[in-house]
Amino acid sequence: MQNPVGKTMTMRDAIAAFVADGATVALEGFTHLIPTAAGHEIIRQGRTDLTIARMTADVVTDQLIAGGCVRRLVSSFVGNSTAGSLGELRRRVEAGQLEFEEYSHYGMICRYLAGAQRLPFYPLRSYGGSDLPAVNPAIRKVASPYPGPDGGVERIYVVPPLNPDVTIVHAQRADRAGNTQIWGLTGIQAEAVYAAKTAIVVVEEIVPDEVVRSDPNRTVIPAHAVDAVVECPGGAHPAFAQGYYDRDGAFYRDWSRISKDPDRLRRWLDEWVRGTGDHAGYLAKLGGERWASLAVGEAWSEPVNYGRRL
Repeated sequence: MQNPVGKTMTMRDAIAAFVADGATVALEGFTHLIPTAAGHEIIRQGRTDLTIARMTADVVTDQLIAGGCVRRLVSSFVGNSTAGSLGELRRRVEAGQLEFEEYSHYGMICRYLAGAQRLPFYPLRSYGGSDLPAVNPAIRKVASPYPGPDGGVERIYVVPPLNPDVTIVHAQRADRAGNTQIWGLTGIQAEAVYAAKTAIVVVEEIVPDEVVRSDPNRTVIPAHAVDAVVECPGGAHPAFAQGYYDRDGAFYRDWSRISKDPDRLRRWLDEWVRGTGDHAGYLAKLGGERWASLAVGEAWSEPVNYGRRL
């Protein structure tokens, strides 16, 4: 018998069910739709020894590291989104307390592509002239089975597949079965979901099935690839969700000062993450006036005619 609520779960239950100590967890979302609320719940539940895969390690990664959750980071870009450094990440790397497996941005994309397609590796040319292969032994060269441009044997860089135990992404909306719709920057979310053993999708809103069916091309992640759907409005803050709320630039600027001071950072986690209970409590603490300042105006997309049989 079909579950009348589909795959819907609370954030607390989804993290408890699918994120175990020692797991490899991918948190994906590029510029907007960053799964911050999911990261906070991982901290609240005290997960440890995690390998975090994030194409662009940013504030939520810094928070997870400071929360004692992360043993190993797999990433490319590392930084506080044009506003400064990630203090805890930097301290841990410099002290040799965090394993860091570094790739280029495209190298991470290729790892997800290989993982999603269950390939043994993925070839790419962009490491030519780079120092990254010297510091990451997982970036290797193989001989192409086909002749190169000069007719000889061509050797090309490859990266291994990335198959997380669980991928967590944020999106604008989904139905209760998990058909997930994204617009704006779509990033690598779909590939990261397909590469994983299990997947949690966090959305701004769960909508009726007919809403998703009315605009099928916006469905980036289909239901069969999703294990849990969590409704969590505002769950990407301080990042933005296209069409729902804007980026909180003041938060990013503040984070540079917070994360620079280890004691201040730990007090922030105790107050804003562990002390809020859930994301609704976090938003309540943020305050209605602050949230209202992130409101966005309307910019509707032009309707299209999909056609139907007469």
